[in-house]
Amino acid sequence: MTSNYTFIYDGECPFCNHFAELLEIKSKINNIKILDGRKNSTLIKSLLEKGFDIDKGAILLKDEDIFHGAEAINTICKQIKNPSSSLLFLLSRVFKSTKRTNVLFPLLVRARRFALIAKGVSTSLV
Repeated sequence: MTSNYTFIYDGECPFCNHFAELLEIKSKINNIKILDGRKNSTLIKSLLEKGFDIDKGAILLKDEDIFHGAEAINTICKQIKNPSSSLLFLLSRVFKSTKRTNVLFPLLVRARRFALIAKGVSTSLV
């Protein structure tokens, strides 16, 4: 049985945005839907009520399961088999490792905050 994925990210974050574009265009994951959290505030509020704060990392919905932050990135990268982008190939190899993802992810969250502040954009989606 094939799982359905929904990847929810911060569309104002240049890193998140580029990763989401690569997922959508180059990952060859056919059953994935990509959503900009800033354009889906009702969904973001609903997820926040369940304890999933997109300000602390991307969110991945896999059928009925919810993955957040490092776990979301790790889970989706494990689904990437033959990406048509060398950058996505590298990212998927790095973030397929749970240990590497857990070490590197806090740095990505900080980089996101810095990038949004530098752009003059709110770091909060809600």
